[in-house]
Amino acid sequence: MYAYIIGIGTTPFGKAPDRDHRSLAREALVGALGDAGLDDGQRIDQTFFGSTLMHRTGQTMIRGQAVLREPMAEGILPRRMPVLNVEGACATGSLALQSARTAVLAGNADLALAIGVEKMFDPADPAAALAEIAGGFDNFDVQAWHAEYARAAQESGHPWDPAPDRSVAMDTYGLQAAWHMHRYGTTQAQIAAAAAKSHRNGVLNPNAQYRFPMTTEQVLADRPVSGPLTRAMCAPIGDGSAAALVCSEAFLAELPAATRERAIRIRASATTGGTFRGFDEPSLSRIAVEKAYAEAEVGPEDIDLAEVHDATSFCEVYQAEMMHFCPEGKGGTYIQAGETEIGGHHPMNTSGGLVSKGHPIAATGLSMTHEVVTQLRGEAGERQVRNARIGLTENGGGVIGFEEAVCVVNILDRLS
Repeated sequence: MYAYIIGIGTTPFGKAPDRDHRSLAREALVGALGDAGLDDGQRIDQTFFGSTLMHRTGQTMIRGQAVLREPMAEGILPRRMPVLNVEGACATGSLALQSARTAVLAGNADLALAIGVEKMFDPADPAAALAEIAGGFDNFDVQAWHAEYARAAQESGHPWDPAPDRSVAMDTYGLQAAWHMHRYGTTQAQIAAAAAKSHRNGVLNPNAQYRFPMTTEQVLADRPVSGPLTRAMCAPIGDGSAAALVCSEAFLAELPAATRERAIRIRASATTGGTFRGFDEPSLSRIAVEKAYAEAEVGPEDIDLAEVHDATSFCEVYQAEMMHFCPEGKGGTYIQAGETEIGGHHPMNTSGGLVSKGHPIAATGLSMTHEVVTQLRGEAGERQVRNARIGLTENGGGVIGFEEAVCVVNILDRLS
């Protein structure tokens, strides 16, 4: 038994100071309903709603209920629809999707909505969101993870020096990159090649926050952020929303042929949690993808494209290794050889990735889903991966030790 994605919707990502959470969520919702060929969402049994920074507006506790109240009052959504709020840092959107799938497979819903929305940009204080990102760390025991990074700094010969003018997440990624460079010989130019590839792909995505090409040399010459990372290697702050409609086999069978033909199956979904680990021990994303491969009965050689969590372009280098696309320590050379380009062996982040498409935290995982579904339907235009049949998303969130706090890997495929 499987669950199926029948509708997807997304806003363009970017700085939208004149829009609020309700406006952004409505656009993604209406887009997903229209994509599924539904006049309204009256048959939605449950909604899983994600947002991580809405407390900045004063809205807590019932975030999804407050944001979706108007569509429920207007008849776009059921008046008594249950809304479950989901939060898992940058993995929030993927957790919402997995929750919708679980509800369908458990028989609790024939049709479920997963939606994520984030407002990160504040024109009065553009850097305000940077401090908020520290909430994705273990703040009950700050010294423990600081000591872990200090130890990594000592091993790699790179300083551990968080600064208030940038997100501490960029400092952790910068040191992870420096350690990888020390251990395996990965170069800054290889990380820059991943960023340049993603920026080229972003030009082809009408929903991307950054739609300008960059060369490897331009990426290297951009403003330094932390360690080997330059600004062009790091995801920007922005606003946006994305949504997906997930249904049962029975519900799918009732739909018109035109909708059934565009349905995408969720073949597997796996989640893992972070822990303090050895620096050379594979991360939680490796555990998640191996669980997902086993459930889907596929291997890395079967994956036609992947959207991975490149909060920095080093993450793409690393996740190429964790997804088993290449041996450990070889992610840099794999990318530099063009294997992750749209025409490569394992196209990665055809959307432009987080560094170009953007990273409104709770919407990110669902925007990854949006890209893979679009590709599997053959509707990606100039960035289309030829004959794409099976796609993967890897979405990490928060930090525990030298890795994320949670990771979700989903494997999707088309039916025909």
